[in-house]
Amino acid sequence: MGENNLQLSNNNIFSNIRHLDEEIGEYWSARELQDSLGYSSWQKFEALIEKAKQSFTTSKATHSYNINDHFNQVVKMVPTGSGAERPVKDYLLSRYACYLIAQNGDPKKGPIALAQSYFNVQTLRQEALERMTDEERRLYTRYRVTDENKQLFKTAKANGVKDFAEFNDAGYLGLYGMRNKEIVEKKHLGKDKLLDRAGSTELAANLFRITQTKDKLQKEVDDGKSIGEKAATNTHFSIGRKVRKTIEEIGGTMPEDLPPEDEHIKSLEKRLHQNNQPLGGASQGMLDE
Repeated sequence: MGENNLQLSNNNIFSNIRHLDEEIGEYWSARELQDSLGYSSWQKFEALIEKAKQSFTTSKATHSYNINDHFNQVVKMVPTGSGAERPVKDYLLSRYACYLIAQNGDPKKGPIALAQSYFNVQTLRQEALERMTDEERRLYTRYRVTDENKQLFKTAKANGVKDFAEFNDAGYLGLYGMRNKEIVEKKHLGKDKLLDRAGSTELAANLFRITQTKDKLQKEVDDGKSIGEKAATNTHFSIGRKVRKTIEEIGGTMPEDLPPEDEHIKSLEKRLHQNNQPLGGASQGMLDE
């Protein structure tokens, strides 16, 4: 398997079992991670979890953190062969917990090696993001939006999308309640692109819209289906609308009401690069929508 295909497989394996909860944020189910890492026995995998928990406890860097926030033990009901249900133990794992599990696994196993790579990169990326200034975070998120949008359009094309202007507008209509042209007019952006003047919060909302739509449409492709242009466009609108509803439910500022940044993103990019400010490994290049 080539390096690019290996990276794609790596991302798909662990990104596809990532869960996002409004209250606790992102997490991975230990039962699902067990399967992805190739452990047939829950007893053996739970022993690996215990080793990871011990690593957490002995780490000086985590003394101020509650281990239960990273290894959250729960009980869930699973169906039996007779149609009844029985309780089984599970853990809701943070990204850092998954990282520790992978680090304590056998690197000779292919899935463990992939997990070590994936969660190491994700953990380092989060640490770098937390060290960024507001300006650096804005530029980094804009890079992420650009990269993810390119992947979204590839996935949309695989589902039969040809009118990408309409497809793109559907996402904006769901998230903002208006089309791109209307948003630009409302924010008085003139000839500037919407996302080139968006702040970190607005960019993050768009990034979530983009990645969730991409993952949804990619699942259709992986299942051997192409849902067609109309259904793909409706999916983009629907996910944008769900992100909008979440913002509304938590009392956040609606994206159309967020003020634009005074400095264009390309001007910010030039200024930060002149000052040699790193961006935590974000891919850099042409900033497109």
